[in-house]
Amino acid sequence: MKLIVLDRDGVINHDSDAFIKSPAEWIPLPGSLAAIARLNQADYCVVVATNQSGIARGLFDMRMLNEIHQKMHAAALAVGAEIDAVFFCPHSAAENCDCRKPKSGMFEEIAERYATRLKGVPVIGDSLRDLQAGYSLGCVPYLVLTGKGEKTRERGGLPPDTQVFADLAAVVDHLLQGETTAEAKPS
Repeated sequence: MKLIVLDRDGVINHDSDAFIKSPAEWIPLPGSLAAIARLNQADYCVVVATNQSGIARGLFDMRMLNEIHQKMHAAALAVGAEIDAVFFCPHSAAENCDCRKPKSGMFEEIAERYATRLKGVPVIGDSLRDLQAGYSLGCVPYLVLTGKGEKTRERGGLPPDTQVFADLAAVVDHLLQGETTAEAKPS
């Protein structure tokens, strides 16, 4: 099984400093769902790992988050894409949980669910914390310049060997051409 972990806001859909609080606010980025379909066609299992502190802040509840994710799944299916699972952290940063990125708890749960090690698994995000969470368990980090990606690149401090691409579709192009860092490194 080939596994890939994507952040949601800023990678798959438009991001908002005011949070994505309803299905109406969830708008896919151009080409992102088609890129996921291409990953599926190449036998990748696509998993989303997303911080959703809007729940802890009282901006939306679990029912609304489920509705947002139902819209995402339906939009993906409409273009022949499938997101296998969505892992999320509902906590605020103040709660200091283990699942909120940049901590690795969500990624540890992904590894357990799929009974695999994450060494060499691509992680794609638009923020430093997305990449740090996966990198700590051996994931290969890819920064996209959509969402908060430009600001993240400007701030620096990216994990070693982070590759930077314009958007999810560009990362997928790269991965499907077989030029991943994971393939170049011996196990």
